Amino acid sequence: MATPLQQVSTGVSGLDEVLRGGLPASHLYLLEGASGAGKTTLGLQFLLEGVRQGERVLWCTLAETESQLMATAHSHHWDLTGVDVINLADSAGPEEGDYSFFSPSDVELNDVVGRILSVTQTLRPTRVVFDPFSDVKLLARDPLRFRRQLLKLREHFSELGATVLLIQEADIDSTSDTAGEGVVHGIITLYQHAPAYGKQRRRLQVHKMRGVAVREGFHDISIETGGVVVYPRLVANEHDAPVTGGTCSSGCAELDQMMGGGIDLGASLLMTGPSGIGKSTLCMQFLNERARQGGRAAVYLFDETRRAFLARAEALGMPTRELIERGQVSLRQIDPAEFSPGEFAHLIRRKVEEDGAEMIVIDSLNGYLTAMPDEKHLAMHVQELLSYLSNRGVATLLTLNQQGIVGESASPLDVTYLADAAILMRYFESDAQIRRALSVVKRRMGSHETSIREMFIAAPGIRLGRPLTGYRGVLSGLPEALGAGESVDGTAGNMTGPA
Repeated sequence: MATPLQQVSTGVSGLDEVLRGGLPASHLYLLEGASGAGKTTLGLQFLLEGVRQGERVLWCTLAETESQLMATAHSHHWDLTGVDVINLADSAGPEEGDYSFFSPSDVELNDVVGRILSVTQTLRPTRVVFDPFSDVKLLARDPLRFRRQLLKLREHFSELGATVLLIQEADIDSTSDTAGEGVVHGIITLYQHAPAYGKQRRRLQVHKMRGVAVREGFHDISIETGGVVVYPRLVANEHDAPVTGGTCSSGCAELDQMMGGGIDLGASLLMTGPSGIGKSTLCMQFLNERARQGGRAAVYLFDETRRAFLARAEALGMPTRELIERGQVSLRQIDPAEFSPGEFAHLIRRKVEEDGAEMIVIDSLNGYLTAMPDEKHLAMHVQELLSYLSNRGVATLLTLNQQGIVGESASPLDVTYLADAAILMRYFESDAQIRRALSVVKRRMGSHETSIREMFIAAPGIRLGRPLTGYRGVLSGLPEALGAGESVDGTAGNMTGPA
């Protein structure tokens, strides 16, 4: 018999991390959720993990046929050899036609429970799944009767040393739910909802787990070929790592000067400006320079395609494609309609912890916003992600697209307070031309230049001119020319080309 402190693996990627090691052995657990949430798939994964560890496992059902179960397994390319399957309805009561199988009579409920006790006593499995256990609850009808039978089963399985999952629909009678919740050792709930656009969004929550300090809250999940995958909620403080320090250059001497040397490893930089201003190009210049110095970088594109990103790099003579082929830079296009925030955070964790990425580029936060289940949670997701990357000593570049081209611009959200440094880019009108300006408006970890410089995009990348001293109100997009001998700082000034 398993000891009370022993934990068994669920066989579900990420779920053992949420449970801090697995399910405490020899107890009953309730797995609930709406139809299609992944309950049966998770239950099969739990049993197959037992088979891999050489255990005797049993699948009990009152409704689902063995062929239906095999169809589910086939969709995931699973072999159910070693999984005992029994339909309790086959011997649950009198001959068909005497009375309905789902009658609430004591005889039927007692027969089902007796059948369970008999089969498990003979097979002596160490893992058992009942799907759906809701049918047993329907037979009980009365919450007190159901609780008594559940207590009997709990004692029986405890003596056998079996760990048991009871699967039920989440929308069954709440009175029966309450009756069983106090008897089981833990409760895991699966949720799903259909957004207006995109695939189903699924989440998991551990409501109760006696004796285990589980990772609380909601955790995004997905159902892939191969089973349920859980993406544990990111908690930055659990991922501290030694940080060597250092600075990442932008590849532009003038910008490095404005930023006091560049961006520090472990810091985050937010680039804000209207569409087409050069935010992605500047990100590309940062990551190319980091790779040139021997580091690794990863780019996640939400707003444009991989092809467009690489085409722009080649047009500017940047070696981004070559760096990707050498494995120093990874480039992934993200469809926000297909990715949950938890899944995206998991991608970044793998890139940092397994591939050693030192720079992460998220282009852009506007696209990341559309992956959020609720807009108000974006700031919390971004803060936790930036804290995690900071703890790992990773430099993070974020872009934020503002509405409007020239003149007043508006952002869909304000996350500037989360970043360690911020660059503001603007179009402005001058001499019947649309020109670009750049300024560093924030840097927590040191001093920075406060001037506004004209920005140019041409091979081999971003270049900056001298500080603009001939105009007032450049960042408004509609600057005013200063008179002869007049300037904001009291010196004569004019607009210049690249330094």
